[in-house]
Amino acid sequence: FGSRSPRGAPDVLRRSCSDSGMAIKGLKKKAETKAKKQTLKFTIDCQAPADDNIIEAKDLEKFLNNKIKVEGKTGNLGEKVVVSREKSKIHVTAESPFSKRYLKYLSKKYLKMQQLRDFLRVVAPNKTSYELRYFDINEDKEEE
Repeated sequence: FGSRSPRGAPDVLRRSCSDSGMAIKGLKKKAETKAKKQTLKFTIDCQAPADDNIIEAKDLEKFLNNKIKVEGKTGNLGEKVVVSREKSKIHVTAESPFSKRYLKYLSKKYLKMQQLRDFLRVVAPNKTSYELRYFDINEDKEEE
C-alpha cells in the first residue's frame, strides 16, 4: 500500500486535500458579498394609536435613533442606518446586516417603557413592515 505520513494518513489523501483550493473559492464569495451593499427598508406604522393620541410617532422615532446599535454601539448610526418619519409612519433604511426582528424588539421595548405593552402589540402585515395594533378585547364578550 502507499507510504504513510507522520500523522498516519496516506500521502495520496494529503495531496488531494491540499490541491483542491476550497479555501480560495470561499474567500472569493465573501469578497463579492461585501462589494454588494444591499439596502433594506422597513416601516413601522403607528396610525391607530397616534390617531387616538396614545403615542406620538416623533417619540418613537427619537427612541429608535437613540437605541439602534450599529457594530455594537448605540448612537453610531452614521450613514448605515437612517430613521425618518412621515406623519405616523416611521421608515428605517439600513445597510444589509440589519434585522427586521430587531425593530420589533425595540418597538416592544418602547411600548413597555410607555406602559402600553398591555394594550398594544406589534404585528407584521407584510414582509417589510410592522404595525402597532390594539389587542382585541371583544373576544371575552363572545364567550359569555
